[in-house]
Formats: sequence, structure tokens, C-alpha cells
Amino acid sequence: MNFVFFSPHFPANGADFCDRLKKAGATVLGIGDAPYEALAPRLKAALSEYYRVADLEDYDQIYRAMGHFIHKWGRIDRFESLNEHWLDLEAGIRTDFNIEGIKLDYVKNIKRKSRMRASFRKAGVNVIAQRKTSDRAGAMTFLRRVGYPVVVKPDSGAGAAHTYKISNVAELDEFFRIKPEGMSFVMEEFIDGLVVTYDGLVNRDGEIVFAASTKYDDSIMDVVNKNKHMSYTCRPEIPADVEEAGRKIVKAFDLKERFFHIELFETKQGRIVALEVNIRPPGAWMPDAINYSFDIDIYAEWADMVVKNKVGGPFEGKYFTVYASRKKHIRYRHSHADVLAAHADMIVHHQDIEEVFSRAMGNYAYQLRSRDRQALRAAVDYIHAEEA
Repeated sequence: MNFVFFSPHFPANGADFCDRLKKAGATVLGIGDAPYEALAPRLKAALSEYYRVADLEDYDQIYRAMGHFIHKWGRIDRFESLNEHWLDLEAGIRTDFNIEGIKLDYVKNIKRKSRMRASFRKAGVNVIAQRKTSDRAGAMTFLRRVGYPVVVKPDSGAGAAHTYKISNVAELDEFFRIKPEGMSFVMEEFIDGLVVTYDGLVNRDGEIVFAASTKYDDSIMDVVNKNKHMSYTCRPEIPADVEEAGRKIVKAFDLKERFFHIELFETKQGRIVALEVNIRPPGAWMPDAINYSFDIDIYAEWADMVVKNKVGGPFEGKYFTVYASRKKHIRYRHSHADVLAAHADMIVHHQDIEEVFSRAMGNYAYQLRSRDRQALRAAVDYIHAEEA
């Protein structure tokens, strides 16, 4: 298999995916904008060739890079970045070069939040009341139907950027003041609950071959907009209602040979409501949280699925794995050294977060695992304890 990995140097775990692809038997070719000398040694070792372009957004440059690879290596079997930002570019390249995978005619159904609802309804899962609009008139029509508060977010895009809770007319006026010119957005009823995920792998035949679930301790929208620290827990077992909704959604979207990252709301009343679908690995350190919870290598399982159409298993969750971040501007009661000393038996990883991700993910983070969920909860409280 000739596999072109787009932007393999960013995010950093691209090196893990490329490394496992090579170990699974693929010829891994990279296209990126970083100098070759700046690539991590492990990434260099995984790549059979690296083609540097000046601008990853310039489709013509990527097209020429593909022409070079095809001339030198023959048919290209896969083109992926595993990054939401490049969905359109990936689909364009696959369409133009007739490469297996999602093409342009499908991307609009998976990228725009306003189009996801039809598939959610087809899946038979609960959905959020929503309206797509770009102006105040459309917003007011929706508000007359559902009332305040509501949530507004870009129709296309990942993460919590430009996502706001609006509770009154003054906040609506402020949103329209700061809204990027021409941005199409969706307005949704506000759901009082927390995000839970259904993450995993679906093979070439559309069969889910691995799944896991994470629950956030706070609203990501609040974390970003209020510049707070955050935490989440990858669980060893998937709640039955989350599993049922997730499986229905994977089937409705007809996903194949992909990672999937499905976000759902769990309301305070225990109702599961579909939020959005992402056809990529879960973000940040979640793949590693899965590894720690299940004692597996999800990077290798994905590579084996793509190259050989098989995975290992059976998979059994063994631990709760927690991510807990800190923000530079918050004064914490316990020092970094205190945290390491107090919880050395549970901490499996800790490091700085890349600046581009820090608004949501924090400036520094700890990953901890244990079979004792209460002990992990106490550790998170200790990490996040602020000075009086």
C-alpha cells in the first residue's frame, strides 16, 4: 500500500500514525510545509519520501506533489491527514486521483453541522433543535420558537472557536458585533448537560471493530470562552445508551475504514442527544487515554485495519484514564513538584501543550490512570485546587 500522509508533522501524533503504518507494511509518503530537518527522528524513519510545499492551503502545490509521488512510486492507495481542517482538500485529492475514501460529494454531509441532523434523524437518535442562518432575522425566528438561552457556532469547523452561549438580547447583539463577516452559523437550543463521546474504528465493511467512550467534566465552550482548565475521563466500559446511539450514528453516516469521534450530550436527566460527528481520531491526548485505559496501541490497530483490514482484540477496558490541564494565568495551590510527589503512582504522562491548542486543552496537562475512579477524582481536584 502506498499511503500519502498529509501534514505528518502536525499535530505531533502524526508521527505515531506514520510509524505504525510503516510497521504494518505500508510505504508512507509525506507532504508537509515544515523543513525536513525539523521533522522528528521517528517521523523521518517512517517516511519513505517527504515532499515539502510552501503552503498546505495551496491545492495546486499538493496536486503537483501527488503527481511526483505517482510518477516515482506508482498508484497511491490512500491519502489522509486524520485532521478535520483538511477534509475538503483530502476529498478533492481523492476525487481527482480516484483514491479510495471519502470524496467531495460526501464531505458536505459530514462537515456541516446543519446537514448532520438529517442523518441523526435517520439513525433514530435524539437531536437538538437547530436553525442554520447568517443574519439576525433568522436568529430571531429561532429564538421566538425556543427562547433563551441558545448556543451559536460556525456551521463548519471543529472545536469550540466562535461558539457562544447567548442568554439575552445584549449577548445576541455582542455576538453579531464580533461575528466574522459572512460566517454562516447554526443556532441551537441550549442543552443542560455534559459532552460524552463514542470513539473508535470502523473497518472497510462498515463494522465497528473498536469503541471507547470519554466524558468531560465541564463545558468545552466554557473552558474556551472563560479560559478555564479542564478535565475528562476515558472509561473502561461504554454506557449502554451511549453505545446504542453511537452504533446507530456510525451506520447512518455509512462510515468505512475510518476513525470516528461522535459527540453526544448527556443531560442531567440522563437523556442522550446527538451533537456532532467527526471522521477523525478524538483530539488532543484522547488516543493515548484509550491506550492507557485498554492497554492497547490504537495507532497500530488503526494502521493494521487500513493496511490489512484486520485488528486485534478482543478489547477489554481495564482502567479509568483522566486528563487534567492547568492554565498559566491561574494560581494553583499545589506546585508541579507537589502534584508529581502526591500522585506518582497514577501519573502516566505529563507535558506542555502546544500553544495553538492551549485555549481549550490548557498550557500543561497530566494524564493519570487507575482502577479507582474516586482516587482519580481526588487527584484532579488536587491538580485544579486554586489559591484562596
